[in-house]
Amino acid sequence: MKTKIKTKSKTLIRFDWAMKRLLRQKANFTVLEGFLSVLLKEKIKIINIKESESNKANAEDKFNRVDIFVENTHGELLIVEMQNSEEADYFLRMLFGVSKAITEHIAEGEPYSKVRKVYHINIVYFKLGQSKDYVYHGTTEFRGIHCHDVLQLTKDQKKFFAAKNRKNVKEIKNLHPEYFLLCVEDFDNVAKDSLDQWMYYLKNNDIPDEFTAPGLEEARKRLQYDKLSEQEKIDYHHHLKQRLYEQSSINTATMKGETKGEAKGLAKGLAEGEAIGRAAERAEIQENVVINSHKSGLSVETISSITGLTSDRIIEILKRHGLM
Repeated sequence: MKTKIKTKSKTLIRFDWAMKRLLRQKANFTVLEGFLSVLLKEKIKIINIKESESNKANAEDKFNRVDIFVENTHGELLIVEMQNSEEADYFLRMLFGVSKAITEHIAEGEPYSKVRKVYHINIVYFKLGQSKDYVYHGTTEFRGIHCHDVLQLTKDQKKFFAAKNRKNVKEIKNLHPEYFLLCVEDFDNVAKDSLDQWMYYLKNNDIPDEFTAPGLEEARKRLQYDKLSEQEKIDYHHHLKQRLYEQSSINTATMKGETKGEAKGLAKGLAEGEAIGRAAERAEIQENVVINSHKSGLSVETISSITGLTSDRIIEILKRHGLM
């Protein structure tokens, strides 16, 4: 059912800055837990926030992106990443992030049953591939090339994983990483369900009063700008200015690239035009030599030796001018 937006809440801070600062505090886990529960369609409880590159103290100057790395009560790892600017190899970076998380959380010599389940959640603010939807979910399955069936776990395998405290493993895809892609700019601002309500906040930095998705009520209370300390407000404004600077740098680089490309194109066009003009001028001179030589009574063979043109080319020129 679509939600008609009527009222707006107080000014809220951007979710990326909240991920860097506020959502790492245990008192604010409920905000992120609500978002993850809506996205994964199951109750998510965070037990801790793990260290990652952009969780470090100098993260406010991290170009383009921010991420948060959490562990839930099932021992699963969840990477939530926000990306503001386009990267051509973004899909490969997703793969690298997941692979790194897996290898860093298993000790050498441990059995493969210790490999962690990883969710990689990507909130992007640019066009990511050719798409019609605004939320995509990727899993791993093995499909037969002849019978087209999906490979399943046996009963014994399910019992094995249950004994390893992985009772939620029902299918092979439950063992492998899962990816979520939230293409914020493609969202149409029409809230049809709880996830759309979160998408609305991510796109508009606002949570209308009538939105009731898990985590949003906590976000309304905890992510208000007015509730920030003076130092947090200073840091937040620095973050906003940094984002503007980053976007301006990207736009400037793009503009310079386009201008440079146009200049190169113009120079190339002028050079090609000059070359074409010189070639046309040489052709005209050659034709005049052929015509004047013919009028002087010289044979085609003699004209060919003088101009370097073939006999066929000379005859073509003379015929075109009605001289043969």
